[in-house]
Amino acid sequence: MMWHGVKQPRNPWSDGPEYITQCPIQPGANFTYDIVFSTEEGTLWWHAHSDWSRATVHGPIIVYPANGTTYPFPQPDEEFPITLASWFKGDVMELIESALQGGGEPNKSDALTINGQPGDLYNCSEEGTYKIMVDFGKTYLLRIINSIMNEEMFFAVAQHIITVVGVDGAYVKPFKSDYIMITPGQTIDVLVTANHTPSQYYMAARAYAGVVYDNTTTTAIIQYNGNYTPPSTPSFPNLPNYTDTEAVMNFTSQMKSLSEVNVPKSIDVRLFITISVNTLPCANNSCEGPNGSRLAASLNNISFVTPDIDVLQAYYRQIGGVYETDFPDYPPMVFNYTADDLSDDFLTPLPGTKVRVIDYNSTVEMVFQGTNVMQAAENHPMHLHGYSFYLVGKGFGNFDNASDPEGYNLVDPPEVNTVGVPKNGWATIRFVADNPGVWFMHCHLERHSSWGMDTVIIVKNGSTNGTSMVPPPNKLNPC
Repeated sequence: MMWHGVKQPRNPWSDGPEYITQCPIQPGANFTYDIVFSTEEGTLWWHAHSDWSRATVHGPIIVYPANGTTYPFPQPDEEFPITLASWFKGDVMELIESALQGGGEPNKSDALTINGQPGDLYNCSEEGTYKIMVDFGKTYLLRIINSIMNEEMFFAVAQHIITVVGVDGAYVKPFKSDYIMITPGQTIDVLVTANHTPSQYYMAARAYAGVVYDNTTTTAIIQYNGNYTPPSTPSFPNLPNYTDTEAVMNFTSQMKSLSEVNVPKSIDVRLFITISVNTLPCANNSCEGPNGSRLAASLNNISFVTPDIDVLQAYYRQIGGVYETDFPDYPPMVFNYTADDLSDDFLTPLPGTKVRVIDYNSTVEMVFQGTNVMQAAENHPMHLHGYSFYLVGKGFGNFDNASDPEGYNLVDPPEVNTVGVPKNGWATIRFVADNPGVWFMHCHLERHSSWGMDTVIIVKNGSTNGTSMVPPPNKLNPC
């Protein structure tokens, strides 16, 4: 079980991803998590972190302001968690197991849901549409969570302006928008004022297109209290088109921290990480991927192989042969990452369980560079466990180390735990490695993570007990 966005200071033992910080909890067994909150405030969430079980095992975490303090925006009259999720007709664990065995694409979801209901636009055996009841003139805080497996989502409320006030458990400078774009893993807090003619209005969400995506639309209803004749069909929001990349950048570029923040200026560790979808060869071209190959994915051309013993125990107990510490700081080959037609030389990654070890309190800059290998470029939501980080810059095309840093926001960048790397583009994050432990870093498009778009960041202990990992709990599940 993973507590998404909870930094768990010095306590990777309760972070949750299987074979990274713990062995899976077997049927009939149990494990007690020690959840440690620190600076988080706002909306986070929890989810299973074993194969694709998070499709159905997830929920919100809400961290309220400390006693005696208030929100940095007007107190809302009421709050509602809004969880976007995927719904599959089959057993989701069997679906991914079958896809990994065959080497092809897993099935896309059969529906998308808002708080467990697909809404009015699906031909379902039972009627079910989530409704929020509102009073004219009141303001409501919607805590929106994207737990969807493989789709980034546009979300909007018909005829109502949204005011964004928080992202990933941190506040942002409020800004108004007709819509939001939220990637899997992200949370966004928005204010909506019920200031239109009393009626019924759809809130709706649909995908920002990936290579493979569920192209259905999920709906819920905002219904005003009062005496009026409801419309035969509620008003529908003007969502951006599936392929509207400009709408994505227009929205995300407005996010800034509430006030000036202490962004690292001098950098100790620089990582330039390419993000690719790849293929691996199969004997006799017998797999279900392109040309009989097996679909894979990589960071810096390393396709992560999940070990049989979790990395944290191997690191803590100095067990050899579980992982290697040579995850590269740069890709092995420099090329035109976002070209329309790339050579087959870039198709095949190197499988391995490779991690990057970082000294305690180092200042870190990571540049994530999307690639168009296999013409499979998409917006990649990259998530780092154990940390929030500052998103200091992003753009389209190949990152230019000479000119692009000149445009960094080093004053008030947003503090997030998941960053959407633009399709055929790049994003730069910075943080201080002040949380010792073993921390998973991966794409939150679940099929990409299953294919190996992952690595592990190990932050070494500091020089004191207070800057070192806490000891393991008395009971750990065996692998």
